[in-house]
Amino acid sequence: MAAQDDERRKIERDLHDGAQQQLVALSVQLKLAEQLVGKDAEKERELLARLGSQASAALEDLRSLARGIYPPLLADKGLAAALESQARKAAVPTTIEAGGVGRYPQDVESTIYFCTLEALNNVAKYAEASRAIVRLWQRDGHVEFAVDDDGRGFDADAASYGTGLQGMADRLDAIGGELLVESHPGTGSTVSGRVPVGGTG
Repeated sequence: MAAQDDERRKIERDLHDGAQQQLVALSVQLKLAEQLVGKDAEKERELLARLGSQASAALEDLRSLARGIYPPLLADKGLAAALESQARKAAVPTTIEAGGVGRYPQDVESTIYFCTLEALNNVAKYAEASRAIVRLWQRDGHVEFAVDDDGRGFDADAASYGTGLQGMADRLDAIGGELLVESHPGTGSTVSGRVPVGGTG
């Protein structure tokens, strides 16, 4: 029973952090498409074509989850490639900096992947940011990641973790990692985490 509960929670987190992030991006861009109706036909066609591609990608991720596997690109190519693909679909322009990051155990890669997507999801929903940067690196036997945005920020010392951040903290804690949130009103935010992988990095 405990194993079933753990698997159910994992699927819930994967849905929340994976497909939901893509659907949030679709929702934001659909609102943009509504604003373009009757104003710029060429941009409207380009945006609608992109939305169609993103909807297909979200559907494929849901199908992959239903088959009980990780996103195919993450499994085949690793974190950098999988996050680059997601960055191209993000509602907020996103840059990936992942030089020197290699392949890691599946639980490490999936945890960092879904935590990063959840952080980008929060940027899209709350930060009012114009850009985001995702950084990945390995140091002192850990893989580390950080998601920076230039949005409105918040008082991280006064705020409690919402569902998304708590889910990230739980994911990382389950494999011996930790989450850190740094933000102040008007200065943007940084959500970062680290996971032990051994070696010196």
